[in-house]
Amino acid sequence: MEYEKSNFQKIFEAGKFPVTAEIGPPMSGDADNVRKKAEELKGVVDAANVTDNQTAIVRMSSIAASYISQTEGVEGIVQMTMRDRNRIALYSDILGAWAMGLRNLLILSGDHQSFGNQPQSKNVFDLDTIQFLQAMKNLQENGVFLGGSKCKHPPQFFLGATVNPFADPGELQLIRLEKKINAGARFLQTQCVYDIEKFERFMEKVRERGLHERAYIQAGIMVNKSLKSIQITQTVAGMSVPDECVKRFEKAEDKQAEGINIAIELIDKLKQIEGISGIHVMAVGWEEIVPEIVKRAGFLPRPSV
Repeated sequence: MEYEKSNFQKIFEAGKFPVTAEIGPPMSGDADNVRKKAEELKGVVDAANVTDNQTAIVRMSSIAASYISQTEGVEGIVQMTMRDRNRIALYSDILGAWAMGLRNLLILSGDHQSFGNQPQSKNVFDLDTIQFLQAMKNLQENGVFLGGSKCKHPPQFFLGATVNPFADPGELQLIRLEKKINAGARFLQTQCVYDIEKFERFMEKVRERGLHERAYIQAGIMVNKSLKSIQITQTVAGMSVPDECVKRFEKAEDKQAEGINIAIELIDKLKQIEGISGIHVMAVGWEEIVPEIVKRAGFLPRPSV
């Protein structure tokens, strides 16, 4: 069955340098909220991750918000967490997403429900991220669901996953990265990068294993707007934020301007690292700054393929 690849996939395959951002759906059914965010990103990024009940807080579904975003001209990357669905729900959702014209799928575990507004809810984890990547690869290549039943028109998503170069033990992160690529991940998005030296050491090991030649790797960039936000980021498990970054915020008169400057400096360094194929910008609660970041980083105009 013929299908059109996503623009996001085409840009990677053309050897360009994709830039993505995030759209956080509202805690309501307000479609205009998503439309406004998409409008701000149109022509600025190649696609947008549409988060799936991030921080375990109930929000509009990633699939619905991705569809709204796409109708506004910003290609959606559907996020799908393993926390909330068994295999029946996972398959049902991905078939629905494909039928709606969505072509990018990012598979991840999801934040623990204790962080959100429904702490009494049960997590599911019928499958983990690697198992679901394998299930999707088998479905897409062979048209077979887990359990053996056939799918007449299997979807052909551009499959992605995440990787944390800063979590310990580091060797385990490399092993998980390789397993995700073996399982079918075509692109990987990293945890936010602040510690360039540690990230470069991680990428050296990635190159030694040839993993950068088997999948596209996007480096994550967080844009902080206040001293408090970077101090909180520094305390998050699995993050590596050098003290120098925090000190710069402490000394800066204009905290927001300093946050932008740090993000631009990091992007300039990341662009030079062999094996990095794109940038993913995360400006949580400050999405309107993304166009300025992309422009100052020299990423405009975006390529057409």
